[in-house]
Amino acid sequence: MDSPKSRGLIISDFNTEALSGLLKNSPQLPAIEAEVIPFGQVLPVLLERGHPCWQKEYDFILIWTQPDAVINAFQELTHFQPVTQETILSEVDEFAQAILNITGHTRQILIPTWTFPTFSRGLGILDVKSRRGIANTLMRMNLRLAETFEEVQNVHLLNAQKWIESTGKNSFNPKFWFLSKVPYDLQIFREAVDEIKASLQTIRGESKKMIIVDLDNTLWGGTVGEIGWESLILGGHDPIGEALVDFQKGLKALANSGIILGIASKNEESSALEAIQNHPEMVLRLTDFAGWRINWNDKAQNIVDLTQELNLGLQSVLFIDDNPAERARVKEALPEVLVPDWPEDKMLYKKTLMGLKCFDSPALTAEDGRRTQMYQQEHQRQAMRSRIGSLEDWLKTLNLRITVEKLSEANLQRVTQLLNKTNQMNLSTRRMTENELWEWTNSKHRKLWTFRVADKFGDSGLTGLASLEINGKIGTIVDFILSCRVFGRKIEEAMLHTVLEHARAQQLDEVRARYIQTAKNKPCLDYLNTSPLRYDPHQDLYIGKAEQSFALPDLLRAAMGNLKETET
Repeated sequence: MDSPKSRGLIISDFNTEALSGLLKNSPQLPAIEAEVIPFGQVLPVLLERGHPCWQKEYDFILIWTQPDAVINAFQELTHFQPVTQETILSEVDEFAQAILNITGHTRQILIPTWTFPTFSRGLGILDVKSRRGIANTLMRMNLRLAETFEEVQNVHLLNAQKWIESTGKNSFNPKFWFLSKVPYDLQIFREAVDEIKASLQTIRGESKKMIIVDLDNTLWGGTVGEIGWESLILGGHDPIGEALVDFQKGLKALANSGIILGIASKNEESSALEAIQNHPEMVLRLTDFAGWRINWNDKAQNIVDLTQELNLGLQSVLFIDDNPAERARVKEALPEVLVPDWPEDKMLYKKTLMGLKCFDSPALTAEDGRRTQMYQQEHQRQAMRSRIGSLEDWLKTLNLRITVEKLSEANLQRVTQLLNKTNQMNLSTRRMTENELWEWTNSKHRKLWTFRVADKFGDSGLTGLASLEINGKIGTIVDFILSCRVFGRKIEEAMLHTVLEHARAQQLDEVRARYIQTAKNKPCLDYLNTSPLRYDPHQDLYIGKAEQSFALPDLLRAAMGNLKETET
């Protein structure tokens, strides 16, 4: 299933027709249709509530300005006229407030940070040091915007300075400005298109969640089965060894941000694991990996097996391998997996890794930093399950604890992340910003529950949510979402029980749920077909009588012993 097309609006003080064309014609997803406001109308459009553009709805608005065009005091500074930074920052605040006034007209606002022509030296040696320096002031202006929008969840700053750095000294072209009112070289727009599309994918929850990496000549130099772990090229005073240690540090940094690491390697498992555990220069140890497949089987099949073990979709995976034949095999067999071209030169490994634009997250939560640990705990659970006969017996040994909470400011960020990133156990797969979700629940006719799950192996965190909308005597389940990390523990039964018990307490006649099919949410359909709700093909709804009690198994009833206390 293709990513849905995004409708955008571009507001700028320069000509952005070329940018709009590049956004439309770029093959990178998502597909975009962007309307362009005539340039030079930034503040009038932002401040005029009756402007025709505000009669439409947009998935995103891009506001790209030049600092000297929208901040008059900064323009005076560039002419070396006497003006204080306080005056300039006051105007920045006014500009930011104008942007805040339109947040209700769009799901997302993207703002490239302010830059200044590379050919201008400002105050030269004093330009960064002095408060009258252009560079010094511009940094403070961008920081002021960042601070203003820190808690505004649907406003995102894009680091345009990176686009300038990648293009070089020709980033700004005065000839283009005089000829067509375009201040930048076309390459700047290409860089912007990549960043805009990557940002929209991130906001949609389409970022990669896992890196599966090869070992020999990828994570280290040499073939461990032939030369032994003591002779591997890794660290030391060898430039290749140093580069591979640096590459591992890059992977470790991504893991710290919430990206899951895994291994797919053709090797003897015992030799490979011994190298990971014993080599003194290894940055990554077994505790940094959520799982691995180290054998002589087909790597594509190993990737499938590993993602199934971790309850992840293939679309969540990026695969790194030094061998072009292995990369080609995985590309062909698993088109959902992202397989980037990988450099032959190992000294470019970390540069290539850190340049990938597929790991961004619109927000960071406590669960992100503990994700690998959570998957390792899940591995322990599954290992125990393989030793215990029945599912019921296994669940009894886990000592499940399920905590039900209402939506609050404390958990809003994590709940929104769960809503926007979960694809498999997801009834409707609707996406909302924090503000939209908070406003949606701010009604006596709507109820949203969150579910935290823990057991004797550890805390899985906030991993489920369900919401109910009441209209007369009918309750409609709008959201029914469960993280793949806790599949297979009957948490979904506890969630449905919570919803149905609330409906019964409210003396509703029935509860309905409409399953909206996507390419990835079949697990939700499978559960609905085994639930107390029954499918009505005439209405295309799953329906249950609210008066009927949905009894929980004893182990789930014990796990939810604190339900009444936490819900109130």
